[in-house]
Amino acid sequence: MKIVVTPRGFAKCGLDNVKKIESAGFLVEYNDTGNAYTKEEFYEKTNDADGVIVGVESVDKAYIDAHPTVKAVVKFGVGTDNIDVEYCREKGVFVGRTVGSNARSVAETAISFLFADSKNLYESIADTRQHKWSKQTGYELENKTIGIVGFGAIGKKVAQIAFGLGMRVLAYDPYAIDREAAQAFNVGVVDFEEILKRSDFVSLHMPLTAETKNFVTLTEMNKMKPSAVLINTARGGIVNEADLFAALTNNVIRAAYFDVMVSEPPAKDEPLLDLPNFYLTPHIASRSKEAEKNTADMATQIMIDALKKQN
Repeated sequence: MKIVVTPRGFAKCGLDNVKKIESAGFLVEYNDTGNAYTKEEFYEKTNDADGVIVGVESVDKAYIDAHPTVKAVVKFGVGTDNIDVEYCREKGVFVGRTVGSNARSVAETAISFLFADSKNLYESIADTRQHKWSKQTGYELENKTIGIVGFGAIGKKVAQIAFGLGMRVLAYDPYAIDREAAQAFNVGVVDFEEILKRSDFVSLHMPLTAETKNFVTLTEMNKMKPSAVLINTARGGIVNEADLFAALTNNVIRAAYFDVMVSEPPAKDEPLLDLPNFYLTPHIASRSKEAEKNTADMATQIMIDALKKQN
């Protein structure tokens, strides 16, 4: 049986798993090109695969139908919005994901946006590079309120760090947050409306699903403080980007810090990129050495276990 690994991060941080896969009795091929596979390359490389560990590649109905040997698909990460999970189940294809493997990395990125905003880091560094010595006055994070939307592994890490900074932490999740978890992470559990009204920072940590697409629109942003900051290190599409542009240009909210967008990379004429209060990083929140190692280890073990069960 053959396992194909497409994410480039595996070649950087996961090569010790090659022997593990081989010792389990499987052949393994991985992407060591340094570049993401094109759709054509992805189809060809996995043509005879039994298991595929994927990154951003689309595992849709067309792919599954074209690759009848594939018995298991494991996401090199958490979000499965690029995988047709329902069709995979219908066809008997196992779908796995590495829940929690990059939680610390993504949480630290979200928190870094708080520091960047409160200390005017982007503007100050840019000004200094232009030989400007403009001393902007920032603010402290202590006693500010952060509202965490989605209280999974990442949301919990954000809560832990934010509480350590002396912040007030609120949390909302479409699924119930149990009392013990709330107490353990020192969060106040409130509804989404309260998150919007009370938070100085609203930080999104939800998967992209049919239910969460356009979860935050201009309607929701109008309920936020005019001084509030919106943070998205989850998935593009959770926030309606046209509405975000309207909110930022009309001072409905003060700023937005995003690591994700609907189209990645965004088009050169993307209007959000021209706004002085919109800050974008290129989907790097999960890209730490530690997270990639954790993800490679977990993806490998999940795949081995899945194929052994089906063998």
